[in-house]
Amino acid sequence: MEPIDTFIGRLPKVELHLHLVGSASVPTVLELRRRHPDGAGVPASAAELAAFYEFQDFPHFSQVYGAVSSLVREPADAAELVLGAARDLAGQNVRYVELTVTPYTFTSAGMPVAGLTEALDIAARSAERDHGVRMAYIFDIAGEYGGPAAFGTLEHALTCPPEALVGFGLAGIEQARPRFVAEFRSVFASAIAAGLHSVPHAGEMSGPATIWEALDGLRAERIGHGISCLDDPALVARLRESQIPLEVCPTSNACTRQVPGLAAHPLPRLLAEGLFVTLNSDDPPMFGTTLTDEYRRAATVLGLSRSDLAGLAANGVRASFLDSAAKQALLSEIDAVAAGAGAGAVGDAAPAGSVSAETPA
Repeated sequence: MEPIDTFIGRLPKVELHLHLVGSASVPTVLELRRRHPDGAGVPASAAELAAFYEFQDFPHFSQVYGAVSSLVREPADAAELVLGAARDLAGQNVRYVELTVTPYTFTSAGMPVAGLTEALDIAARSAERDHGVRMAYIFDIAGEYGGPAAFGTLEHALTCPPEALVGFGLAGIEQARPRFVAEFRSVFASAIAAGLHSVPHAGEMSGPATIWEALDGLRAERIGHGISCLDDPALVARLRESQIPLEVCPTSNACTRQVPGLAAHPLPRLLAEGLFVTLNSDDPPMFGTTLTDEYRRAATVLGLSRSDLAGLAANGVRASFLDSAAKQALLSEIDAVAAGAGAGAVGDAAPAGSVSAETPA
């Protein structure tokens, strides 16, 4: 049997939960820091940056993320991040990414709306031409910024969107959301009416109530993270029946202390419960991971089999907003890789919903 790394490398993948700023490699962050020397507290060396990325909890992570985000000051900075993400993903056999951008953090600091949109458009075309990675965008709101961010992001999405904009999201500190329920419901209703897909984060750092609100108040088509659903059997039943995909990011949850450690991550239980799960990297350089690493750790730390890994890759394709022809082509490739490894075809099967008994790795 081929080594697990070879199998993972051959699997075509999609990435559905990746943040633009969080995708920035260490060299890219250091270049932005050199370009904008006031730095917003971001260290100027790789060793110091590694220490900067040791997070105490999610609020601390949010502060660090905000500091790095503040280095993105010109449209060219944003374009550089997109192309850097595409280059890194191409090396992992990732064919398609839905990249989450939080435009209000840039435009509220003075970046022109039209300039940012143009940079995203140019970068998406270059990503496909130069790296073979098809790029789509999700505009999201940092929830703690409330109404101004919500309505500002909606206006950008409706009046000056990038060509590849497919979704509308909500992230940030989940505990801040109850103060802005009406605003968030309003902007999501408008975004959905305009044809955008609803993809909020929920249940990452708060309980099941946030997921219920995402489903019923924001009409979520996918849930970012969603791991706290396991605390509510009725919610698990709802997610199992509806097969709303959960974008699960194990290393992220461990690094932001949402789970005690990677070995304690509930990914295997989510699968055993019959939920529709995709595997993602979130903010990989900040968490010392890659999408390839997430697949490897799912096998070696969490005990998933090759069949499970192929099923997760297929789930990512099915949960994506790719056109049906592109989905079928990728699913056929995944089937071929799985069959070659003796894992069985998964492309036309139901979403992966149980942990296989096959020996992992």
